Amino acid sequence: MNWNSHEFIWLDWAVLAIGVCGVVWAVYHAIVKDKKAQKGEDSSAYLFGKGEPWYVIGMAIFAANIGSEHLVGLAGTGAKSGVGMAHWEMQGWMILILGWLFVPFYQLMINKMGKIITMPDFLKFRYTKATGSWLSIITLVAYILTKVSVTALTGGIFFKYLWGLNFWVGAIGLILITAIFTVFGGMKGVMTLSTIQTPILIIGSFLVLFLGLATLGGGNIAEGWTSMMDYCNQLNNGYGTTHMFHWEEGDSMFAEYPGFVVFIGASIIGFWYWCTDQHIVQRVLGQVPGEDNAEVMKRARRGTIAAGFFKVLPCFMFLIPGMIAASLAQKGAIQMEETDAAFAIMVKQVLPAGIKGIVTIGFICALVASLAAFFNSCATLFTEDFYKPLKKGMTEEHYVFVGRVATVVVVILGFAWLPIMMGMDTLYNYLQGIQSLLAPAMVVIFACGILSKKVTPKAGEWTLIVGFLIGMLRLVTNVITDTGRATMEGAFWENTAWFWQTNWLVFECWLLVFLLIFIYAVSFCTPAPTKEQVDAITFSSDFKKSIKESWGAFDIIGTLIVVGLCACFYWYFW
Repeated sequence: MNWNSHEFIWLDWAVLAIGVCGVVWAVYHAIVKDKKAQKGEDSSAYLFGKGEPWYVIGMAIFAANIGSEHLVGLAGTGAKSGVGMAHWEMQGWMILILGWLFVPFYQLMINKMGKIITMPDFLKFRYTKATGSWLSIITLVAYILTKVSVTALTGGIFFKYLWGLNFWVGAIGLILITAIFTVFGGMKGVMTLSTIQTPILIIGSFLVLFLGLATLGGGNIAEGWTSMMDYCNQLNNGYGTTHMFHWEEGDSMFAEYPGFVVFIGASIIGFWYWCTDQHIVQRVLGQVPGEDNAEVMKRARRGTIAAGFFKVLPCFMFLIPGMIAASLAQKGAIQMEETDAAFAIMVKQVLPAGIKGIVTIGFICALVASLAAFFNSCATLFTEDFYKPLKKGMTEEHYVFVGRVATVVVVILGFAWLPIMMGMDTLYNYLQGIQSLLAPAMVVIFACGILSKKVTPKAGEWTLIVGFLIGMLRLVTNVITDTGRATMEGAFWENTAWFWQTNWLVFECWLLVFLLIFIYAVSFCTPAPTKEQVDAITFSSDFKKSIKESWGAFDIIGTLIVVGLCACFYWYFW
């Protein structure tokens, strides 16, 4: 048997089959055990999970973030542009803001409302019902048109390069398997799958990293790193692709990632994604009925600290292996016709027989867990924010059934959007552009909502609407002008060039500034928030005591280490 085969052999397929059966059994066992403990269906447990340990929360947050866009897009970007996209991945420090700043506010809202909340719940309570409804609609549309469809699309690409599967077989197969898993597994299934896939994914990706460097360096990992850096430093017209910041206009990457603006823009998107996005925040909201506030916050905060550690890893797991693949291709050691094939080719080329099968189990679990997280969040938003208010007093079994139907509808809509996504050849840039247009409004209404008592309900509502409409108008111009690359003739286009031609990161920053001014301007002209709304962001002395009791030396040391690791990466690749 050829242990160094560059293809999947019978041993890999056998390991893969046994592993998948083992994963299915583990998830099924966890779900059955959980249902017996609950003595029946529980919509809260199905949608949110209940009282998971902090390390499970950390792995679930990490797993919800890691999807096929990382296996395909991030590795492909590393092969093409080096560490330029690392700003969006080196955000372990941003997850800490969720644990330290937002979790206490969300827990306060849970106490006041007497139930687990969704992000629209928070906005309905702090601003107006219309604000929460707008957020639900925006989130559902964004999930269907970007998250679900893109994950399926890039999953199909990954399986095409890994196994030679027809694209549609891989994409449709991934959606169907995930839909079945989400319908019957709920949040408990997602959490269990996350605990299984996270260690396999991390170990497998680092095997790809180190074996790839060893291959590049003729058996020496250090030599491989030096060779990779030397090659990447010659790219980009001699400016290199080993820098996170591009300062000079002669640098061909300056137009896309101009100077320090790239860090600010990535931080705006990161703040929205890690602190206010339903499918991430959902992992820290589960709790046992009657549980002490301090214990809930301690578990959630430590979960975010654990996720912060995990979030340092993707650059090494995916982005740098993409850079290695480009270096190996330049030497003729591998054949890589397009950069999106980078990670799948690395798995086939550098991992020994048997290990390929084990690592692929982790990758499949990652794809399913990530897509299932989006499906589950869509079911949660629809059930909690639209259906329950209309159909009060129904049984828990009924609400769980409705959540499952909502998941099926999301799957169908995801199928319908896939052919359109197939026609977009700049998928990763498209995703970044969509996020940059949605994030500023989300950041402003959530940050001002918890930090300012002067911001009025109507100001929050109108800021979300205006921010969304401006973002969608910019998206339309992006489609018409190929994201500002095309030259548009006519007085109208020439006079509005500042709107449609401005760099997407610069536009994002100015949109944030405009919305900050807008929300306070409207606040001066509209009725002040009620005492109840102000109380929703005001900690009582007892709650302050619970916050203080929820953290200790472990939390502080862990937080400082996460921040230090992120700073070290920025220092090395400055």
